[in-house]
Amino acid sequence: MRFARISKAVGVAAIAALALSACASTSGSGSTTSAAGGKEGGSATVVETNGFSSFNANTADGNSDINSKISYATHSGFNYIDNNLNVVKNEKFGKYEKVSDDPLTIKYTINDGVKWSDGAPVDANDLILQWAAYSAHYNDANADGSAGTSYFQYAGDSTGLGLTDFPEIGDNGKSVTLKYSKPFADWEVAFGSLVEIPAHVVASKTGFKDADALTAFLKGLPKGNPEAPAAASPELKKVADLWNTGFDTKTMPDPSLALSNGAYMAKTMEPEQSMTLVKNPDYNWGPASHLDSITVRYIGDASAAISALKNGEADIIAPQPSADTVSQLKALESQGITVDQGAQLAYDHLDLNFSGVFADANVREAFMKVVPRHDILDKIIKPLDDKAKVLDSQIFIPQQAGYENSAKNNGSSKYGAVDIEGAKTLLNGATPTVRIMYNKDNPNRLDAYTLIAANAAKAGFKLVDGGLGKSDWSKALGNGTYDATIFGWISSGVGVSSVPQLFKTGAGNNFNGFSNPDADKLMDQLVVTTDKAKQDELNTQIDKIIWDSKYGLPLFQSVNVDAYSDKITGVKFMSNQTGVWWNFWDWTSK
Repeated sequence: MRFARISKAVGVAAIAALALSACASTSGSGSTTSAAGGKEGGSATVVETNGFSSFNANTADGNSDINSKISYATHSGFNYIDNNLNVVKNEKFGKYEKVSDDPLTIKYTINDGVKWSDGAPVDANDLILQWAAYSAHYNDANADGSAGTSYFQYAGDSTGLGLTDFPEIGDNGKSVTLKYSKPFADWEVAFGSLVEIPAHVVASKTGFKDADALTAFLKGLPKGNPEAPAAASPELKKVADLWNTGFDTKTMPDPSLALSNGAYMAKTMEPEQSMTLVKNPDYNWGPASHLDSITVRYIGDASAAISALKNGEADIIAPQPSADTVSQLKALESQGITVDQGAQLAYDHLDLNFSGVFADANVREAFMKVVPRHDILDKIIKPLDDKAKVLDSQIFIPQQAGYENSAKNNGSSKYGAVDIEGAKTLLNGATPTVRIMYNKDNPNRLDAYTLIAANAAKAGFKLVDGGLGKSDWSKALGNGTYDATIFGWISSGVGVSSVPQLFKTGAGNNFNGFSNPDADKLMDQLVVTTDKAKQDELNTQIDKIIWDSKYGLPLFQSVNVDAYSDKITGVKFMSNQTGVWWNFWDWTSK
């Protein structure tokens, strides 16, 4: 499962079925009956930190927490992850079955009656388009991008699905079968958990007669070969370009670009302000929702979000976590507000580009030596969790069995304390200029930047504040306009594919240009390794390579804070990227 970017000060690499301890409100999978005291119908207002920007949350630009949450509410698929990090099958949508272990063969069959909100059936054509985008089957760009073409800008890792050839279509266009050339650890969550992009719409907007014609075209194309790149296919590029950017919007688009096959549909959008979801009247192929509508407001300021909850203008909020935030929320408990707090599958980090001023490993190491990780932890996280420690792994989190051993041996101890003199020695009189990009509307990111900038100046670095607004920072990732960036990753908590997603050469979310052939080989082994102990061994080796490469620094694992009013029932804490939305179908209003 892939990582999504977050704007709140959160983050963590969810490697190998991560299961964190959360607050006491966690429980199992959601039911489809109204919670006690709730009723059918009504509405709820949810406050989110980020502004919505795309109906395709699977692209490098669209891969943000809010886009993923909206997609989750407006699309359905073969399974979902509950708040115990269990994979729960949705057999009302369809079924998937392991036909064979050797070779690994999985068949996906969509049930009759499952359809898009324009009435078109969800079928094998939609799965084929998803496979084409997720597998990188047609890409033939070489490692440095100097030749060949990368068509679909998929945010996740394509290594696993890249082990398959064109799927077999069956059952009158209702099923596809994937055959893997090697075992694949994450097969259950790498494909079809949500079916999000309608092939018939992509076909009609890119010159094909219908979705069948698009599928036939894709079937006739050869597999891309980076060793012998071919001339780019203009037809495929047109399809991929639409998939990559055609669903990006901050306003209500052409209705065909906002189709739903899930419980809710997008009805209205106000840029940088809000969007409203309404119940899909045809939806009956998944957990039944109770609310008629959900309004999502974008409020980055925690105090403003809390005020909205206090004044009855919001029912559920997930504000920027801080001691002040928790204190303000606790003061509202007497007014019927419930506060849930727990560890999150997320982490904040400072990444250094492997180009420009940081092309020199000595300059990267010097910068790492001036980052006051303990001061950042003390200011941002310790007030929420007095037992919190600086995160000393790029791969593991403290709750995982592999963390202690990896942190002890990966070289992170060199950066436990600030070393201004050591940084000066490495710079040897140089005074490099460094532009740091971050979400300037996020107070925790601003605090981190401010602390880093003060220390860096002592060593001779000249820092440029490259902070961008809450709706702009994520699209700037990897665009070459900065030298370092502070942001967070949040994961699903299931699978190992998130490691190559971030660290493999040329990966969709490898924004700083890190490339190491040894690490690439280990990651190729990782995704085909199903034994947990062996996965940990491989991840430990990868972790050390990343630290030895002077990649940057993990800062801290995040704490998550949610709050909701007594006008809403069914809300349950979730540590992964879906947050409280994981069981939105259980929400009811009083």
